[in-house]
Amino acid sequence: MQLTSDRFKEHAQKALVDTQLQRALGNVEKGFIGKRQLAADALPEFEALRDNARDIKNHTLAHLDLYLEAYEKRVIESGGIVHWAENAEEARQIVLDICRKSGTRTVNKGKSMITEEIGLNDFLAANGVTPVETDLGEYIIQLRGEHPSHIIAPAVHLNKEQVEGDFRRVHTHLEASRDLSEPAALLSEARQVLRQKYFEAKVGITGANFLIAETGSSVIVTNEGNGDLTQTLADVHVVVASIEKIVPTLEDTAQILRLLARSATGQDMSCYTTYSTGPRRPGDPDGPKEYHVVLIDNGRSSMLGTEYQDMLRCIRCGACMNHCPVYQSVGGHAYGSVYPGPMGAVLTPSLNGIEKTGQLPNASTFCGRCEAVCPMRIPLPKMMRHWREREFEKHLTPTTVRYGLKFWAFFAKRPKLYRLAASLGIPALSARGGRRHRFHSLPFAGGWTRHRDLPAPEGRTFQQQWQQREARKQNGTAPTTRRERAA
Repeated sequence: MQLTSDRFKEHAQKALVDTQLQRALGNVEKGFIGKRQLAADALPEFEALRDNARDIKNHTLAHLDLYLEAYEKRVIESGGIVHWAENAEEARQIVLDICRKSGTRTVNKGKSMITEEIGLNDFLAANGVTPVETDLGEYIIQLRGEHPSHIIAPAVHLNKEQVEGDFRRVHTHLEASRDLSEPAALLSEARQVLRQKYFEAKVGITGANFLIAETGSSVIVTNEGNGDLTQTLADVHVVVASIEKIVPTLEDTAQILRLLARSATGQDMSCYTTYSTGPRRPGDPDGPKEYHVVLIDNGRSSMLGTEYQDMLRCIRCGACMNHCPVYQSVGGHAYGSVYPGPMGAVLTPSLNGIEKTGQLPNASTFCGRCEAVCPMRIPLPKMMRHWREREFEKHLTPTTVRYGLKFWAFFAKRPKLYRLAASLGIPALSARGGRRHRFHSLPFAGGWTRHRDLPAPEGRTFQQQWQQREARKQNGTAPTTRRERAA
């Protein structure tokens, strides 16, 4: 995927006036937020599980090298092969070599964000191997030549009419009279086409939600069962996963799984949770003849020991973007990267550099909802602030912003001067707000006032109000305003 994060503002402006997209984005709130809350409320130990999951991942990251070595040993013992890739280029070439060795011209793929990150589909296609996405959402956006707009609902930005149009355009066998107006009909058509693909491909590629060091197993979580078919029917199963997916034990995995579906879709558990350990053994009724794991770093190790290490706890549930008012307003494609929303605003600069992605950490209201719902308790706003600091240090912020902050800092470092300026400026702004005490327009605040009114300050500074309240306390005088009485 071509990185266009430096054009976030441009993308966002287009998204805000896209009426179809705005209608589709309403499904994010309807489909995820309430269900997650119900699932969390129904589990008394939900908050304790969040603490446990955080601690499990922190422990794993502190000993990541040891757990990776233990995992590799177990995979080899089970008959599998582990490949190490430092970057996207190495990972893509490893997968291509496996495909060529198998003689396949087609590969089936389960849903995987890491393969999106390394641009695997385009690379395979350019080298004569056709990738077929088997997840319904991923299949739909593949037909459209797009990238996912959400990490668990790739086609959330589309409506059923658009999907029907794409099916009729690509599925040339469809009769014009066939009714595809209902989602069930679209699903049936996709299944009919994909069913044949499962038997054609000699290689099946999946991601991994978790890699278990104790057993050498990979775990995938799906709601369609396509991942099971992808990895079971093919002769070769290739697991593509980043190094932070490691979890020490089966018990640890079970604890985090109790959080994953609840945080993502509001389910107690996903429909399919599949553990894979090595290739088919004598006596097994099915399974691949070869089992490969491609472990990818691609910038993860450079995050260890930094202020961004907590990001490596992410389990890709999508809760942060489901609850983010910015994501809900502009959608995933506006971010111009594989990972949208708050988690993308932190992870994308970590993987690609703040020079190319500086607008993303600023795409936040800092309301804190992302951190409040994150099952792994990742402090996303804190890390976005760190990236803003990096951006400022590298002189990447706009000149107007830099000088504005310097102007404010000049007064903030001089308390007496700050108090004087505030005592003069706040009454003036209060008077300008008029009877409604709101601004319809204000210099240097056009980005806000173009779309909404800005409340005017009260006529006194906080220090003045505090001093007056304390004086009345000493004199035994009752507070004069409702706000003062509440305080």
